[in-house]
Amino acid sequence: MIERPNPGTGQIPGRVSSTRGYTGRVISLDIDEVRFPDGSTGTLEMIRHPGASAIVPLLDATDDDPEVLLIRQYRYAADGYLFEIPAGRLDAGESPLDCARRELREETGYSAERVEPLFTMFTTPGFTDEKIHLFLATGLTPGETAREADEFMELVPTRLSTALSMIELGEIQDAKTALALLFAAGFRLS
Repeated sequence: MIERPNPGTGQIPGRVSSTRGYTGRVISLDIDEVRFPDGSTGTLEMIRHPGASAIVPLLDATDDDPEVLLIRQYRYAADGYLFEIPAGRLDAGESPLDCARRELREETGYSAERVEPLFTMFTTPGFTDEKIHLFLATGLTPGETAREADEFMELVPTRLSTALSMIELGEIQDAKTALALLFAAGFRLS
């Protein structure tokens, strides 16, 4: 994105100053003074996140209605289980592609022969800078999982047509999963 001065004020919108309010294992909280496009300033609380990758694993990409390897995972914040695609936070210095491959292997046990980028999305730009890089994986080979202690999940191979119906019916409520499946179905597999 190219930052251009506002023609009315001559000023570039953006951060004026920042104070770290909290640093945690996954996120940090900054209190930012921000210049808005009209030249006014205000204070915003911003969650800082290192970014993440997520991957749509297709078990048989040559099938007209391929199976997607979904995960049914317990999520405390959702107060229950969600259907998701494999995903996780970028490690320091890790590329989004390497993260996607690692998360696929750790959460499902599968490795992919081919991984192609789909797109990058902001999760909730009103209060966080988190971006998730989405990928499509084909040529899968099974192996061993390496889940973290707080990951409670089961693998749920699901026909793509069924997964799309699950989005329509509200059974898939995870945004990155719904967007990645819709994008893959609409632009990569059609």
